[in-house]
Amino acid sequence: MKRKDLEPIKKQVTLLSRFRAKVITFFETSNAWGVFIMGSTFVLMLGSAYMFYILHNDFSQFRIERRESWIGMFFLVVGTALFLFKAGFFVFSFIRYFRYKAISSVSDEELPTCTVIVPAYNEGKQVWNTLMSLANSNFPEQKLQLFAIDDGSVDDTWQWIKKAKERLGSKLTIHKQEKNMGKRHALYHGFKKGKGDIFVTVDSDSEVNTDTLRNLVSPFKTNKACGAVAGNIRVLNNKKELLPKMLDVSFVLSFEFVRSAESTLNSVLCTPGALAAYKREAVFGCLESWINQTFMGVPSDIGEDRALTNMILKQGYHVLFQRNAFAYTNVPEKYTGLYKMFIRWGRSNVRENLEMSKYVFTNFRKRGKWGGRLLFVNQSLRILMSYPLLLFMLFFVLTHPLLFLSSTFLSILILTTFPVLFYAKRYNLSESFWAYSYSVLYTFGLFWITPYAIATANKSGWLTRNLPNKK
Repeated sequence: MKRKDLEPIKKQVTLLSRFRAKVITFFETSNAWGVFIMGSTFVLMLGSAYMFYILHNDFSQFRIERRESWIGMFFLVVGTALFLFKAGFFVFSFIRYFRYKAISSVSDEELPTCTVIVPAYNEGKQVWNTLMSLANSNFPEQKLQLFAIDDGSVDDTWQWIKKAKERLGSKLTIHKQEKNMGKRHALYHGFKKGKGDIFVTVDSDSEVNTDTLRNLVSPFKTNKACGAVAGNIRVLNNKKELLPKMLDVSFVLSFEFVRSAESTLNSVLCTPGALAAYKREAVFGCLESWINQTFMGVPSDIGEDRALTNMILKQGYHVLFQRNAFAYTNVPEKYTGLYKMFIRWGRSNVRENLEMSKYVFTNFRKRGKWGGRLLFVNQSLRILMSYPLLLFMLFFVLTHPLLFLSSTFLSILILTTFPVLFYAKRYNLSESFWAYSYSVLYTFGLFWITPYAIATANKSGWLTRNLPNKK
């Protein structure tokens, strides 16, 4: 073949190489990946809706509609009861959400003295950013104590804490544990040594707004029965990776909708480790039980936030949520870190629901006990139904996979529309569609978390501490 005959081929190869390079460059940007994944998810759900329309008559083979069929009667009774309860609970939460109102900050004179405890383990430079954001708070300096505790880190965390001490001077108290003892023990040291009337806990991978602290602690001055306050958590590292973008939308629903409704019942079930405040008397009313807590004879080293909230509720205190007190926290960017975080949370929920069952139906509070009981029943049902739902899913996967996929995607399309609209109303329309992607991920990639957490509830360990530090 002559050289001139090769020229067109070379040009085509060159054009293909340039096109390939452009495609790779396009998909290397997270925004491009985001548009691709969100678009694909939406197309997939719409296609599945059409498939369900074609296949929906196949449900007749299971004789679900016939009462004389035992499986039909089972689905009729259990399914109807669960649907009515969950639908009713959603409507109830929706109504309570509109009754919620965040408490505005009280004056400087009224603000209580406050000790902010920041436990850190292998956090690197991020702990500096956390402490600087706290130091920049619009809070009376004479009423604020910052307390950073290095829980035996093996990286340069302690060096960054010491640098923060050099910058902040007497504003910051620092302490280093001789060895890694766990977050609960680091907090325990802070509680024992802290001087404030209110303790605030902030994770070392979180940052706060300038008005966060004053907004967070103000409910203690307006509600004498308040024992703890949960902050509003958003995702800090949501600029590039896809999982943090999904989690940010999920967090908005979990905090700004769910906890707002719980707060109107004075019974927020969990004050998050990333940002929470506790009345001194409430903490010391259960501190020794909390630090010595065990489950099935093994010391508890996970779920310290849910456990402390539970023990404060048990004392009869109110636990509230402050929507105007923001903290931005780092979350896992890879699937491995995500499922390990969820396993830890799942095990904690199983343990603390068992503990809550011991007092929630007693006279633990003078007034407003029914709200906590309703929240307990709803969460318990979600945990207990995880196995039947898993078996139900496997049954349909094996007997009619196309019908399962189409009905599942259709359900996601319908049920996730509320989180999408909620986020779009509160923040941003384009980002709200991550709710669909997250629901697909959770349904098909994380459905096993709760059943696994129940089966392994006795196991301990932070799980994510050995992951590579990305900060």
